Amino acid sequence: MSATTRSALSAGLTLILLTLAGCASSRHNPNEKYVLIATNIKLPYWQAAQAGLTKAGRQLDVKTDLVGPDTYNPQAQHEEFQKLLRSKPTGILISAGDAKLMQPDIDQAVSLGVPVVTMDSDAENSRRLLFIGTDNYKAGTMTAKVIAKELRGKGNVVVYTMPDQPNLYQRLRGYQDVVAAYPGVKVTRVVDIKGDSRVAFDVTKEILDNGSGKVDAFVCLEAIACPEVADVLNRYHVMRKVVVAMDTDPRTLEWIQKGVITATIGQKPFTMAYFGVKMLDDVHHQSTGSHDTNGEQDPFSRIPSFVDTGATLIDKNNVDTFLKRQQTETKS
Repeated sequence: MSATTRSALSAGLTLILLTLAGCASSRHNPNEKYVLIATNIKLPYWQAAQAGLTKAGRQLDVKTDLVGPDTYNPQAQHEEFQKLLRSKPTGILISAGDAKLMQPDIDQAVSLGVPVVTMDSDAENSRRLLFIGTDNYKAGTMTAKVIAKELRGKGNVVVYTMPDQPNLYQRLRGYQDVVAAYPGVKVTRVVDIKGDSRVAFDVTKEILDNGSGKVDAFVCLEAIACPEVADVLNRYHVMRKVVVAMDTDPRTLEWIQKGVITATIGQKPFTMAYFGVKMLDDVHHQSTGSHDTNGEQDPFSRIPSFVDTGATLIDKNNVDTFLKRQQTETKS
């Protein structure tokens, strides 16, 4: 091959690579923006989700944002959604604080051509594209199996939850279905914490102060209750109680290291948000179907109806390993 031919081939290859690079960079424009709207967004759970959101945004070279009320306030989430919709983002991720309340908002967004993906907490009767998150029923069964094992099939349990939130209802149902096989394990009280960790603290303190029934285990089906439960147990020097938490709040992990919390069910908010942005971006650019394509109803849908991001049981055996991995992933 002559030097002239090699030079021509090299120039041609360079031109092709530059053209491909130009196509890749031109896929997105500066106005593309994907927004995650949730409630209680100051919780570590949502900060992990924001890390996934940010990483996906950087890789795709698009704007991302996390918005929503600082407390569990579905009405404020509804108002934030309406405000967001007026700016017409490219796509919306939402964790529905109240599925019934948010359904009309989601449907409105889709009718305006804004694709919506639910994550963490679904609104399954809405026109959302798909749900990305934990199989919450399975998370409930994981919790129940730990309880049944640690109590050896016998004991009284107090459950902390928010029964009106769909994902927490599913966890409770999963828990109940498993413990039904253990008649000696009884739920003596279900506490609605109403999104306020102080309720969990006060109720646990009341149980210990009043001796209102023997309690062998405490189950938290959401993130903020069990650190408070553990705090009260520690203050009262109460040991040998089984405490099963949800999620990976730093305080929860610290109490596992100290031996007060037995285990927690770790969800993957980083993965949910990361994959959610990628999915919305693909829908926007690749025309994978209508913005309200329902994978459950369409046998040829190119979009699944549910993506299970999985859950991890974290206890004293793997908590340190989890913390090291968490620090690496959320800072990169």
